[in-house]
Amino acid sequence: MTVAYVIGFKVRPQQQDRFMQLLTGVLDAMREERMFVSATLHEDPTAPNRFLLHEVWQDHQDVLDVQMSRPYRQAWHDALPDLLDGPREVSIWTPIRTDRRG
Repeated sequence: MTVAYVIGFKVRPQQQDRFMQLLTGVLDAMREERMFVSATLHEDPTAPNRFLLHEVWQDHQDVLDVQMSRPYRQAWHDALPDLLDGPREVSIWTPIRTDRRG
């Protein structure tokens, strides 16, 4: 059964470029993982320093045991205290329906 992670970030304004650079590297690498389904990054139109990441993976346990410790994530995780203005907000959801056009 797939699992969705909804992760909110409040990025320090002076760190937005670095945030995007590091996250882009992680997202590009995640796309190649066998258990990866999708990821969508959103920006709050009323607060350009707020971002929401929606990730879907095939297996929660794989995310915990394997994906979170991938080497390509290390620089990202190490930088988060400097990038963010507060802790990430993480929630876990069980997808029950996906609709796409086409």
